[in-house]
Amino acid sequence: MANSSNTLSIKITPEEYKEMTAKATPAPTVLKNSLFAFLIGGIICLIAQIIINFYTIYLNLPLKTAQNAGTATMIFLGALLTGLGVYDNIGKYGGAGSIVPVTGFANSMVSPALEYKREGYVMGVGAKLFTIAGPILVFGITASIVIGIIYFLLR
Repeated sequence: MANSSNTLSIKITPEEYKEMTAKATPAPTVLKNSLFAFLIGGIICLIAQIIINFYTIYLNLPLKTAQNAGTATMIFLGALLTGLGVYDNIGKYGGAGSIVPVTGFANSMVSPALEYKREGYVMGVGAKLFTIAGPILVFGITASIVIGIIYFLLR
């Protein structure tokens, strides 16, 4: 029925409304989401452990150094996969499993910065990295990677 303000007026009881919303609400997928988060997070951590083992066994790095290099590698891979648009697809299936590891940190830094790519790499991406993650994080990670590479090459 139309009233004086030209809007429709629907008469429905609270019970009918509850029934309609119960039919329209999708079934909860908590178990499935938890399983995917566990699997994706576990796979990311497994890849990190394989990288650490590679650095330890094949490059003969001490365990502490291999762990630091493995963390830097995972941050790089997370940023690279975000830039390629792959990490967002992993996050769709993995949920919190893709956010918790250090790769999720890299994704949270790079993803918003990419939105400003059209403004240029310096004033867009570079400036947004400093705005989002803070100068200390970006400088600290970049400096540690550069210093680590120089140390590795000079050693």
